[in-house]
Amino acid sequence: MPDHRGHMAAPKLGNPSSATTSTRSHWRSLPPDILDQACKRVRIMIVSVGLLWLIAIAMDTIVARLLGHHHMSSMMIMLDRYPGNVIAWTGVAFAFVALLLTRHFTGRPYALINIGLGYQIFVAALVALLTNITPQFSEGRISWLCLIILIQPAVVPAAPIKTLFASLLIATMDPLAVWLAHLRGVPIHADAFSLAWAFLPNYISVGLAMLPAKIIMHLGREVNQARALGNYLLGDLLGRGGMGEVYRARHRMLARPAAIKLIRPEALGAADLASGQAMIQRFRREAQAAASLRSPHTIGLYDFGVTDEGTFYYVMELLEGFDLETLVRRFGPVSPGRAIHLLRHACQSLAEAHARGLIHRDVKPSNIYTCRLGLRVDFVKVLDFGLVKVPRDHEDGGGTVLMTNPDVTTGTPAFMAPEMALGESVDHRVDLYALGCVGYWLLTGRLVFEADTPVKMMLQHIQTPPRPPSEYSEEEVPAELDQALLRCLAKKPDDRPQSAEEMLRLLASIPVRERWTRDKATAWWDLHMPAAAPATKLREDTPLATMHVAK
Repeated sequence: MPDHRGHMAAPKLGNPSSATTSTRSHWRSLPPDILDQACKRVRIMIVSVGLLWLIAIAMDTIVARLLGHHHMSSMMIMLDRYPGNVIAWTGVAFAFVALLLTRHFTGRPYALINIGLGYQIFVAALVALLTNITPQFSEGRISWLCLIILIQPAVVPAAPIKTLFASLLIATMDPLAVWLAHLRGVPIHADAFSLAWAFLPNYISVGLAMLPAKIIMHLGREVNQARALGNYLLGDLLGRGGMGEVYRARHRMLARPAAIKLIRPEALGAADLASGQAMIQRFRREAQAAASLRSPHTIGLYDFGVTDEGTFYYVMELLEGFDLETLVRRFGPVSPGRAIHLLRHACQSLAEAHARGLIHRDVKPSNIYTCRLGLRVDFVKVLDFGLVKVPRDHEDGGGTVLMTNPDVTTGTPAFMAPEMALGESVDHRVDLYALGCVGYWLLTGRLVFEADTPVKMMLQHIQTPPRPPSEYSEEEVPAELDQALLRCLAKKPDDRPQSAEEMLRLLASIPVRERWTRDKATAWWDLHMPAAAPATKLREDTPLATMHVAK
C-alpha cells in the first residue's frame, strides 16, 4: 500500500475582490497532476530556450567562420555592430539562473508558474533587442514575439488576467526595442503609420492568446468536476496496485485530508450488468461493515460510493509513514522486538474484525502500515478491508463473499493460506496464516516460499513445510517467536492459533533481548522521517500486488 500525505484545503473560488485569491482559484481549477505537468513544461521550456541561445552562438562564431563570414574581434565593435553574441550569452546565463530557481521552488507550483511567465517576458525582451538592432520594416513582417505570445498559454497555463498582462508586456517589447535603437542613433526608416502596422500583429496575437487561456481554465474546472467523488476532489496519484489506484483527495469544504481508493469493476470479475449490480450491493454491505470497525489500528473509513461508470471508491484517512513492504525493502528486516510490536498492533485490528464476523482475506505487508499518528510513532494501521468475507453464521442468508466474485479466488499467493489456495471454505484463521507470513517478511526480508509463478507459490503453501525464520534472519530470533510464527503457518487451520487474541497473548509472552520501546521508536522516526518533513511519495509499483486466480 502506498504512503499517504496530507493536502491543504482549497481556497474559495471566484472572489473578485482579491487578485491573489482570483489567481489561486485558477490554480485550484487545474487538477494537481495537470498543474504538475505544467511545472515540468516550464523546466523543459527553460532548457530548450537555453539550448537555442547556444545554437545561435555556435552559428555566429563557428558556422560563420566555416562559411567565410568573419566578425571583427574588437569588443567595442562587437557591442556596437554585432551584439548578437552578447544577447545570446545573456540568454544562456538567465536560463541557467531560471533553472536553478525552479529547483529551489520545487513543490511550489505557484512560484514555478510565475518563474515561467517571468522567463518568457525576459526572453521576449532579448529577442526584441536582437531583431531590432537595426530595425527593418517590410510588408508582411511578423515579429518572432507573436510566436512566444501564442504558445505562452499552452506552456504556462496562467489565469486569463495574468496571461493578458504578460502577453501585453511581451507584445510591447518590439516598440521598446525600436525606441532604444532610436535613442542609440539608429535611423528608423518608417513613419508612424508604418510602425503601427508593423506592431499590430503583436497585439492581435495578445487577443488570440486569451482564447486558449480561457479554454484551459474551463477544461481544468471540467476535469475537476469529473474527478469529484461525492464531497471529495481527487488530487495526486499516490500509488497503484492490483485492484485500482489510490489518490490524495481534499474535501470540498472541510480541511480534513483524505486518501481515495478507486477499485475497478473488472478487477473484481464483474462480467455483465447483473453481476455488476450484485457487486454494488456487496460493496455497500462490505463498506458499511468495514466502517463499523472502531479499533485505532484499523484505517478509518470516511465515505464510500459507486460512480456512474461503476467504479467503487473508498475515502480513507490519510496516513504518514510506510507500509511494511516498503519498510523492509528500504531499511532492511526489523529486530524481533519491533516485529513483535508491529504484529501485536495488527492483531488488535484483526481481533475486532473477527469478533464482528469479518475476515480480511488479504493480509500482507503492503496492507499493514506503520505511521506517525499525532505524538505516537510506529503506530500500525491495517488497510484494505475491501475483500472481507462474512462467514455463513453471520449472514441472514447464504454465504455471500463481499466484494468478491463467487467464481474467483481473491488474495495474494505469497500470503495465501492453503485452504484459500484450494478454494475451500475459509474462516478468520486465513488471516492468522497471512499474519505469520507478514512476521516472516519482517524478520527475514524474504517470503516464506519463493516461486516464479502464482500456481507454484500456492502449491508450496499447500504442500511444503516452512523453514523457521531464524534460519534466514541476521539477528537472533527467540525460539518462542519462531514457534509462534510456525504455528500461524500450519497447513491445517486447527493447528494454528485459534484467534487473534490468542496470537496477541503469544506475542506478548515472548521474551526478547531488546524490546522495542517508545524511545527507540521515536529515535528511529526522527532519523528516517522527522515530524516536520513531508511524508515520502508513495511508490506506484507494487511487487507483491494482489493477484486474482480463477478457481
